[in-house]
Amino acid sequence: MSELEALAERIGVCVDCPLSATRVRAVPGEGPERPDLMFIGEGPGFHEDQQGRPFVGPAGKYLEHLLASIGLSREQVFITNVVKCRPPGNRDPMPGEIEACRKHLDRQIELLNPKAIVTLGRFSMARYFPRETISRIHGRPRVVNGQKIIPMYHPAAALHQGTMRKYIEEDFLKLPEMVEEAAEPEEPPVQAPQPQQPRLFA
Repeated sequence: MSELEALAERIGVCVDCPLSATRVRAVPGEGPERPDLMFIGEGPGFHEDQQGRPFVGPAGKYLEHLLASIGLSREQVFITNVVKCRPPGNRDPMPGEIEACRKHLDRQIELLNPKAIVTLGRFSMARYFPRETISRIHGRPRVVNGQKIIPMYHPAAALHQGTMRKYIEEDFLKLPEMVEEAAEPEEPPVQAPQPQQPRLFA
């Protein structure tokens, strides 16, 4: 068993926050152990909770479409979330829940060591840019502690608001170039924020 598989097993039985009491299955994430790209979403929804797999509902189908637009399949990337268990009623994850899962996500990133991390939505973006708004920085790669981070809108945004589809698809088409280009931030490198009292903005 690899370290990544062992971590997934630990996540599957984690009881470090109240979400463990309401989940059907934890959703550690899935993908290759040496991916170029790692996608971090918000949290599992109904379908993910039932299957124990990330992004298998409508937003997941759209994510697969987006990946196909740049010649990739979901099997070629690693997909996970900031929280590994479904928040009841698909509500937003709470700061304490995100913090409880932080160690799992930190370890996944350490083991995977991807070329780039794509944050999907404001909650994963806030892990790296807690004082930013996604409308301002989406599609603009930055370097945080030596790791290239590419903030993007969550695929679900296009399902809820059709006008977002254009921005999401344009960002995705630029993704291969953003991953391969020299890791030069548009602004000076920033340090990852401290985990205490994360500030989340739409």
